[in-house]
Amino acid sequence: MKKVIATTNAPAAIGPYSQAIQTGNMLFVSGQLGFDPSTGDFVAGGVQEQTIQAFKNIKAILTEAGYEMGDIVKTTVLLADMGDFAAMNEVYASQFDGAFPARAAFAVKTLPKNGLVEIEVIAAK
Repeated sequence: MKKVIATTNAPAAIGPYSQAIQTGNMLFVSGQLGFDPSTGDFVAGGVQEQTIQAFKNIKAILTEAGYEMGDIVKTTVLLADMGDFAAMNEVYASQFDGAFPARAAFAVKTLPKNGLVEIEVIAAK
């Protein structure tokens, strides 16, 4: 059985998808961009600021579902420009304590609304 997870503390879905789906002990969080949920716009700055905001959005969704950052087992990072990898990675590394989750990171041609970074996660309890 699956449960839809939604919070106003993260940006609303901009398409036909859920912020997250919980099934059993697993939580699948849709890709989060650097949108400020209070304005619906990207945060000012570059890839580091958008990465920070994407993680704030992820944390809000995790909290709504009763999960924590330490429950994340897999991440996928999409970048508009692989040249931003080091800057994104610096912020990424600061988001976790202890063992890092498994990860894939790659560049894509374009992200929604011309974002610089999008991050999706899978968490498990």
